Order: sequence, then C-alpha cells, then structure tokens
Amino acid sequence: MKKTILISLFITLLFNALLAQENKDEDLIKNVIQDAYVDGLCNNADEEAIRKGFHPDFNLIGARADNTIWKLQIDKWIETAKKGKERGHKYSFQDEFTSVKFLSVDIAGKVAVVKIEFYEGKEMNYIDYLSLMKFEDGWKIVSKIFHPIPKGNK
Repeated sequence: MKKTILISLFITLLFNALLAQENKDEDLIKNVIQDAYVDGLCNNADEEAIRKGFHPDFNLIGARADNTIWKLQIDKWIETAKKGKERGHKYSFQDEFTSVKFLSVDIAGKVAVVKIEFYEGKEMNYIDYLSLMKFEDGWKIVSKIFHPIPKGNK
C-alpha cells in the first residue's frame, strides 16, 4: 500500500514538474514574440531586440498568386522596417500600433509552433504561424508563414 502511494506521489510530482517546464517555455516563447517580433520589428524597428529573438537564418515565407513561394530573410525585413520609420511612419510598417492575440502555443521538446492573430490598430490583418527553436541562448523565431485576412472578412 505504501509503495503504491509513493509511486502515485512520484508520478504526480513528475507530471507537475513537466507541466511547469512547459508553462515556463510557453511564457518565454510569448515574450520572444512580443519583444522581438511585435515590439522590436513591427512597432519600433529596434534591431537589437529583433536580433535577440530571431535566428539569423530566419525566413518569412509567402505564396504568390501563381503558387510559387517567396522568402524574405531577417536582414531584409529589418531593413524594410527601418525604411518605414525613416519615411515617417509612426511604427515600422504603418501608422497603427501592432498587437497580437495568442491562439495556440504547441511545444514539443526544443521546437514550437505558435498561431497568432496579428492586428494593426483594431483591425486584424493576418493569421501568423511562427516556428521557434530553443537554442543555448533561448527561444528563437526561425520562420513565419501567414494568411492575410481578406478585406471583406474583417
């Protein structure tokens, strides 16, 4: 009987420890997305914040109408954000503040996929899927694909 109770207690403690680690990773992932992507890239064109949260081999991946794929590397995206601020935009790409709503965070070991709603001002313009990997220096955004919300569906 004591053995069964001890085994049950051990399993419960182990499960709680694993759950706590996943919750910690989820918070770290959300912070990376907020600090590097939303605030760093979209709102402030802050290259230091961007580079802290994006992997150097990051690619933004999109599809053209002819079903071909295009890619944008992080260096080019940073350059575009900076040019937006230089042209007088209040924020990096537009004059509306960017915010996101986290819809899901799926973590498997050292990889994660996050689904977010992307807002410019009060208008939701995209559904983003961000892929992240955990490195020695923390979670990094390694790729993004997205779905633009058609103007009539907002």
